[in-house]
Amino acid sequence: MAILNGRGEFTPENGSKHKIDTKWDIIIAFPPCTHLTCTGQWAYTKGYKDSALKEEGANFFMKMINADCDKIAVENPIGIMSTRYRKPDQIIQPYMFGDEAQKSTCLWLKNLPLLKPTKIVGKGEKKEWINAKGQKKTYPKWMFDALNKAKTKEERSKLRSKTFIGIAKAMAQQWGVK
Repeated sequence: MAILNGRGEFTPENGSKHKIDTKWDIIIAFPPCTHLTCTGQWAYTKGYKDSALKEEGANFFMKMINADCDKIAVENPIGIMSTRYRKPDQIIQPYMFGDEAQKSTCLWLKNLPLLKPTKIVGKGEKKEWINAKGQKKTYPKWMFDALNKAKTKEERSKLRSKTFIGIAKAMAQQWGVK
């Protein structure tokens, strides 16, 4: 994690060596949300998950927040960090940035402006799913399709953690180097 604050050497997976002499200009972090979401919190209260993983996730999130950088954005869904740390500065939706989909996304910001919607479109379709107990749940179509497409727990997690392209473009355009 030393690389988070810049000023150091690191080796990415391709094996090349890199050195950074200064701190980062901006950090836009997307820490794993598996143990921080409201869904994850429900599982902890029911005793289904190891609470040490929740602590590890919260600590990792806070490392992003507390990095030595003047401009920071940390993204995560609605979850325990709203009470553990503080309320997010902004909650956005993909449909505010041109993607017809719903996924409440929280942003905790340091020295960055709120993201301005770029193209508000429809909220997207919903699909109903009936679980093994016969209970009906409604999901955004993109998530319903992702959950049905995934073959493993890891695939489902990866597909659910999707960052929509409209949000990514807005971050780059509004927070990027001018």
